[in-house]
Amino acid sequence: MVDSWEWARRVLEGAGLDPDLLAGLRPLSGGTYNTVEELLLTDGTRYVLKVPPASTVPGMRYERGLLTAEAEFYRAAAVAEVAAPRVVALGEDPAVPHLLMTACPGDPWDETVTAPERAVLRRELGRQVARLHTVTGPAFGYPSGALGPLAPDWRTAFTGMMEAVLDDALDYGARLPRSVDQVAAALRLGRPALDEVTTPALVHFDLWDGNILLDRPAGQEPRIGGLIDGERMFWGDPLADFVSLALLGDIKKDKAFLAGYREAGGRAEFDAPARVRLALYRAYLYLIMLTETVPRAVDQEKERWVQAVVAPELVFALEEVEELTS
Repeated sequence: MVDSWEWARRVLEGAGLDPDLLAGLRPLSGGTYNTVEELLLTDGTRYVLKVPPASTVPGMRYERGLLTAEAEFYRAAAVAEVAAPRVVALGEDPAVPHLLMTACPGDPWDETVTAPERAVLRRELGRQVARLHTVTGPAFGYPSGALGPLAPDWRTAFTGMMEAVLDDALDYGARLPRSVDQVAAALRLGRPALDEVTTPALVHFDLWDGNILLDRPAGQEPRIGGLIDGERMFWGDPLADFVSLALLGDIKKDKAFLAGYREAGGRAEFDAPARVRLALYRAYLYLIMLTETVPRAVDQEKERWVQAVVAPELVFALEEVEELTS
C-alpha cells in the first residue's frame, strides 16, 4: 500500500510539479466525507489534496463524483473572480480519484469574529455570493452526473434531487420526524413554485461558517480568504444558497449579507413563491443532514443533536410549504 508521502509525490508529479519540492504533509480537519491534506513545498507554496473514500464506503446517491463537482465549482468561481481555491489537477480515474488545488489563506469563520467585523464581512460575503450567482450552467442539476444527466428545467432537476434523498432515507432507515410518504406529499405541493426558476445558476449549497475562510493579515482588518468545499454544488436556483448561509436560521434577518448581495446585483426578494422555494431548499438540506447520520455512523451525541435541532427545522420547513400553498 502506498503511504501518504509517496502518494502526494505522485500527485505532484502528475500535475507537472517537481515532487522533490514536497517538504511536509498536514491532515486538515473539518471535512465530513473526503480525506484532505495540506501539501507544503520547500518554496513555501501550499496545496490542498482531497481524496474521496473508497467506493465501498456507504454514502448517499448525490455524493457520487463529488470531486468532479468541486472542480467545476472552483473553475466557475475563478470566472466570477471570487476568492476560492484554484484547480491544479483533477484525477478522475476511478482507481485513484483526487483533486489537487491551491490553498486559500485563513481559517474557518468562528466565534472570535466581533460584531463590527461580522457586519463588514457578511456584506462582503454577500457581494461575493452575488458574483457566484452570475455564472450559469448548461442545464439544471448536479454536474457530477450522480443523479443522471442534467435536466432542461429546474422542477425536473430538483424533484429528482428530492426523490434521491428520500430514497436514501428509506434505504438507510433514517429517523425522520415525518414518514417519507408524508414528507414527499408536502414537497409536491411546492413544485409549481420551482417553475419560476429559468436560468441554471452556480449554487455552492454548503456555505456555512466552516466553509468560509477568514484571513487576518497582521495589522489589517479580517477579510474573506476563500469559499471552500464546493463539492456539493449544483446548477439551479440562487435562492438555494441562502439556506446554508443562514444554517438553521433565517436569511431575511441577515441585513448586512443581503445589502452586499443586492449591491452586487443579486436578486433577493421574498414574495410567496420565493418563500415556498426557500422552504423546499431548507427541507432538502435538513433531509440530507438527518439521513447522512446513518451511512456516516455518527456518535450518539451528534445523533441527539440532529434529532433535537435539525428534525424540528425540517418540520417547520414542511409546514411552511403547506401553509403557503393552501
